[in-house]
Amino acid sequence: MPFFLRTAHIQRRCEQFKKNRVSTKIKAIEGSVLEGLSKTLGDTERGLSGTEIGKFLAEVQIPDWDSTNTKWRRLYNAFVEHQNKVQYSNRILKFINKSMNPARFVGKQEEFEFLRFELNKRLCFISLELTESGKFTKTNVAKTITDAEQRANRLKNKLEQRNTHPTIFQYCEAELLADNYFHTVFEATKSIAETIRNRTGLTSDGAELIDSAFSIKNPLIQINDLENDTQKSEHKGFANLIKGVFGMFRNVTAHAPKFIWEMDEIDALDILSTISLIHRKLGVKTAHNNV
Repeated sequence: MPFFLRTAHIQRRCEQFKKNRVSTKIKAIEGSVLEGLSKTLGDTERGLSGTEIGKFLAEVQIPDWDSTNTKWRRLYNAFVEHQNKVQYSNRILKFINKSMNPARFVGKQEEFEFLRFELNKRLCFISLELTESGKFTKTNVAKTITDAEQRANRLKNKLEQRNTHPTIFQYCEAELLADNYFHTVFEATKSIAETIRNRTGLTSDGAELIDSAFSIKNPLIQINDLENDTQKSEHKGFANLIKGVFGMFRNVTAHAPKFIWEMDEIDALDILSTISLIHRKLGVKTAHNNV
């Protein structure tokens, strides 16, 4: 190829490269979303440390000009100053990618999931979602707070990962959207009695309902054929399991104030998994009601 043609070819390639660089610029993130992202990343208990903030800001070449401020304000001011200067958000998103690299959270999955879900509540307002791999994927933009909460809800997502029985989702829609452990458990335990009444036509509650529904001599609900002592023992044990769930979780949550009867996420997940098992044993087939 003649020299002048090679030169022209190189110039065209350079121009195309510049165009590609321009086309990959991601528009600026609005202030309210940027503030929410900063507060999540700078969370006092589970967010980045001051050292980590400085490290990742340096790596993505965002000036750390307010390093003496609180963590989230330090981040927010750095992000805003940089974005106002360049008018796009690539380096801010790169900061999130680097700080949320799953390799950093080996042995700390709970911390990773907390940050990821909280970030996604904000990112969905700019059509982005942070995946389990720590990378972004495009999504439909959220238009309301409810929409954002629904997409990023932690408790619901973890229950889905456990293949939780669909009745739990049907009875606890509002509570799951609010990550409300206390009232989710309360509503879920009530769903057991309601399901048994619907199956049997009985109108009683508590131990009386269970004794009538799971009577050995005249059972209205059976979990096996009741043909031998082993099966009868399993049937009685299942009935006692339901009574135990009522006594320990439904009755307590019905009468104790939330601030007295504390419940964390791990307890809620384990209790809800037990209730899910009960529904599976009851053989109730309910279409999954997405919430």
